[in-house]
Amino acid sequence: MKVLVTGGGGFLGRVIVRMLRERGDAVRSFSRGSYPALTALGVEQIHGDLGDPLAVAKAAEGCEIIFHVAAKAGVWGPWNEYYQANVIGTQNVLAACRTHGIRKLVFTSSPSITFAGVDQNSVNESEPYPKKFLAHYPHTKSIAEKAVLTANGSDLATVALRPHLIWGPGDPHIIPRLVDRARAGKLRQIGREPKLVDTTFVDNAAQAHLQAADRLDIGSPIAGRAYYISQGEPEPMWDFVNRVLAVHGLPPVTRSVSPWIAYLAGTVLEWIYRVLPLKGEPPITRFVAKQLSTAHWYDLTAAKRDLGYKPRVSMAEGFRRLASSMHRVEGKLT
Repeated sequence: MKVLVTGGGGFLGRVIVRMLRERGDAVRSFSRGSYPALTALGVEQIHGDLGDPLAVAKAAEGCEIIFHVAAKAGVWGPWNEYYQANVIGTQNVLAACRTHGIRKLVFTSSPSITFAGVDQNSVNESEPYPKKFLAHYPHTKSIAEKAVLTANGSDLATVALRPHLIWGPGDPHIIPRLVDRARAGKLRQIGREPKLVDTTFVDNAAQAHLQAADRLDIGSPIAGRAYYISQGEPEPMWDFVNRVLAVHGLPPVTRSVSPWIAYLAGTVLEWIYRVLPLKGEPPITRFVAKQLSTAHWYDLTAAKRDLGYKPRVSMAEGFRRLASSMHRVEGKLT
């Protein structure tokens, strides 16, 4: 099977590509950069921007299925940058599917598109989109997901996956941010309540994408639907954070700040960074303050039933792999 993976050089995209190649699929990656690791896997690389419809259409030519993984993530930045990458980029992918008669599209969404700033305890796919978003990323991803699911029909089958807090060896987002802040003495626990949070080891997230692709077709039960994906092993947020820090030889977070103070600080700092304006991103935002002080874990019944999803890498195994990767990196540096 000929497959296009947008963002194939990214954290999740790279694992999806590896798994596809391991089972013998021909893979093409579409991204702005070039990645030697993909070349080593025998992956064809097309360079371009998601906002360029002609470049996206060219990358999709001759493919039978698209995994649309690429997106602009983060908690801060101009609305237009998020809209261009996440909304216009997704519209261009949908247009490419229609242009080339591609029948299947697997879209990487996010659970944050249903996050309204309050606890989400074992919620399922009936959870509505919020009326108000606290950041541009979940807002634009919600628009993109709606477009993908609406596009499902008689000539194109679509499905959206919502993996939560993807982590593992090579993670360029969650783990480095936690470690950097901890080393700088700037990491504080927000609230004292043991709010449960579920995460997703990167191999499990990739596995879910392949399982969805294998079950997706026009008129299939999963077509036009969205699915939460996670470990299915929720634990208190700060227990997870401290386990990450321990792998990096750092002490646990002991100092805390109340949730309302963190939210107030995020509100003020967002205003300052927007008005002045300042470079970089605020030390805390409203979205981050709410994410770190509320519960968010999900009912995986639908994914297990419809996709055959069952995490193959447990939390314990995931941390063993993370620690092993750290030792390998340290060994190369010494």
